[in-house]
Amino acid sequence: MSDDARIEADRQLLLAAEEKGGLAKWLTYVKLSGPGWLQSAITLGGGSLSSSLYLGIIAGVSMVWVQPFAMIMGVIMLSAISYVTLSTGERPFRAINKHINPVLGWSWLIASLMATMVWAMPQYSLCYGVLEQNLLPGLFSGEGALAPGPEGSNAGKWVVSFVILCICLPVTWSYGSGSVTVKIYETVLKIVVAAIVLCFFGVVIRISLVGDGIDWSALGAGLIPKWRNLIEPSDTLKPLIDAITDPGARQYWTDKIVNQQRDIVLAAGATAVGINMTFLLPYNLLASGWNRDFRGLSIFDMATGMFIPFVLATGCVVIAAASQFHGRLPDGSVVEGNVVQVPERFAGQYADLIDARNTAQASGTYDMSSDLSAGESNLAAMLVKRDTGDLAKSLQELFASEDSDGRFFSNVIFGFGVVGMTLSTISVMLLISGFTFCEIFDAPLGGKVFRLGCLAAASGALWPIIWEGEAKAYLAIPTSVFGLVLLPIAYFTFYLMMNQEAILGEHRPRGRSRVIWNVAMGIAVVAAVVGAITSVYSKAGNTGLIFVGCYIAVVVMVQIMRQPSETS
Repeated sequence: MSDDARIEADRQLLLAAEEKGGLAKWLTYVKLSGPGWLQSAITLGGGSLSSSLYLGIIAGVSMVWVQPFAMIMGVIMLSAISYVTLSTGERPFRAINKHINPVLGWSWLIASLMATMVWAMPQYSLCYGVLEQNLLPGLFSGEGALAPGPEGSNAGKWVVSFVILCICLPVTWSYGSGSVTVKIYETVLKIVVAAIVLCFFGVVIRISLVGDGIDWSALGAGLIPKWRNLIEPSDTLKPLIDAITDPGARQYWTDKIVNQQRDIVLAAGATAVGINMTFLLPYNLLASGWNRDFRGLSIFDMATGMFIPFVLATGCVVIAAASQFHGRLPDGSVVEGNVVQVPERFAGQYADLIDARNTAQASGTYDMSSDLSAGESNLAAMLVKRDTGDLAKSLQELFASEDSDGRFFSNVIFGFGVVGMTLSTISVMLLISGFTFCEIFDAPLGGKVFRLGCLAAASGALWPIIWEGEAKAYLAIPTSVFGLVLLPIAYFTFYLMMNQEAILGEHRPRGRSRVIWNVAMGIAVVAAVVGAITSVYSKAGNTGLIFVGCYIAVVVMVQIMRQPSETS
């Protein structure tokens, strides 16, 4: 069957199911879903895993609400994007430049490409970390053939990065060969996403069955949004901070934890729906051959294929990390007076935390009247960054039995879940960069421009040059904060598009439908703007806000200059 014939058959099947309604409609939606699972494959990547890991470490389950809330906002905006795209059948970049503002159009494209290139790095980093610590430690650590040499050789990292590219590039390039290959690509990603969710779901089930299990009441309370989490330490860490008698030291550690907590919360929100995901969706819908008859299916696809796997997988990682690390010293730590002796692999991080505290005291930034206390030392040890290997190792005891030490489940199953996350995300990153280049050069999907454009996201394979940190997973936190700063560009642009009669014509929502769309999108836009401004101010202060103000001024100036030509 040709692509056009298959698409028409799907359309007729969809229309017949909608006439029947009820269960037949929903079963048909499940059968025809696809783009939502592709979105799920990118959002379930290194950023989501890492932010979930560190969210559980620093806040326990008290902030498990962050990612579902961010994803709900994302589903609203992605549903709006799909509605606009399927109603017009146009590639959005050209429509934005023509009907809205070319500054916003080019900002959306460039920001999506930049976010894709930056976000690709932690995927490679995390994949290497899992191979090194979980799946193949004999090869990548100790005396292994690809272990770092005495002079810090990165041969193992380069080999892993090259192999990942060799796997992901051919798969991604096949996407441009027609809608049949698009469907095959989406089906493969469905299987990968389902496997990822099952891996992490199995971990949580095991945690609930051993030891103290899971405090379900605390988990339920953690699903209720608490905005004070952005300005106050988590409830579990508060008593530890309050126990510090020196007011200056108490304030120092409060600020330290709140800043780290805020970064992780913002990263968790940013990885739910990144700006590059807003670029991926419309082009994937058009490549799938969908039109306005598929609008209802598209919204269902976002709400199920993306929302449900994301919430389940990230929630499970938060629960696992919280149960093993939150408010605890690293395994193997020894308390000696006012100092904690942490395992060697955490010694550098721990020393940096203590040095930063002592420097703040010496500089007079905080009015500390006493030297390092035992409570401060314990708190610093609890804040060292664990990695995926630490989580897998901590889970080993949970999976142990009379016939097994638990290493297989804690390392292999968990490890393959993480590798599945990173490979699927890297492939979609390559796909997005290919789309952006097709738009820059106004080229068709699947040609040379698309294939060469895919290589832009291969920049992530250069991560060994850029990132030398001990915790491979933590690279995803600063890159995710960067992505959050760019997100309002997309949200605001599509908010305007949804209200433009020049773009949507008779398909622009009217009456009650328009009110519902605008209220829901307005909340999402405000949430994205608040998150971005908070992130900019915390990282760049007033200078960052001035830069944002200059950007807004340029957008307004271009819009004013466009008015005469539009009315003439």
